[in-house]
Amino acid sequence: MRLKNRVAIVTGAARGIGKAIALAFVREGAKVALVDVDQGRLDILKDEIKKRSGEAIAISCDITKSADVRDMVKQTYGTFGRVDILVNNAGIIRRGTIETVTEEDWDQVIAVNLKGTFNCCKAVVEFMKPQGYGKIVNISSIAGKMGDITSAPGYGPSKAGVDALTKTLARQLAPYGINVNAVSPHAIETEMSAQWSEERRREIIASIPLGRLGRPEDVAEAVLFLASDEASFITGEILDVNGGALMD
Repeated sequence: MRLKNRVAIVTGAARGIGKAIALAFVREGAKVALVDVDQGRLDILKDEIKKRSGEAIAISCDITKSADVRDMVKQTYGTFGRVDILVNNAGIIRRGTIETVTEEDWDQVIAVNLKGTFNCCKAVVEFMKPQGYGKIVNISSIAGKMGDITSAPGYGPSKAGVDALTKTLARQLAPYGINVNAVSPHAIETEMSAQWSEERRREIIASIPLGRLGRPEDVAEAVLFLASDEASFITGEILDVNGGALMD
């Protein structure tokens, strides 16, 4: 098992990519703190993991609030005795154009996607540094490299910020044995992509060299690799998982 006895925090774990990541981690032996604002779905996932003989706790947390995040990380440490891995998957999106996007939309997207990622990184470092070990994997987006494609202005900039934060923390935390990387997906079958029209869906698939949409499991396996010791000499990397839609 690639993550045996490791303790991981996965935000946005209640559904989609976050759920797939949590299940992949449990399969590989990790104990997981499932974090989301949807306590009901978290409890269902926790029960599913228990049936698979895995260990997990479910914590409702608003990652835009630093005090709540600190409490969440302390609860994870108090339950499992360490924090080895953080996956910053929680994120939101808004649709529209520069003319239609509101200031409130902008603020919410930046608060969750960028500030929330910052809050979680800051909170886990306190526990990872003394261990001399840690893996942080941030979930970014192709929009962070190319600009917003199907979303309102705000989503792309928030993910570009995640990319820059990833590289900044990779440099700052490397001396303490903490690897910081990101996975940058595109066109994954989730509740977000379910909002596309059928025409838009066909256009996006046509733009992908591999000829299909991605699955949450495609992202989860990339995150699993970066969270494992197999990636011990990789830090500051933004790993594309996009079927070839962007090759950089």
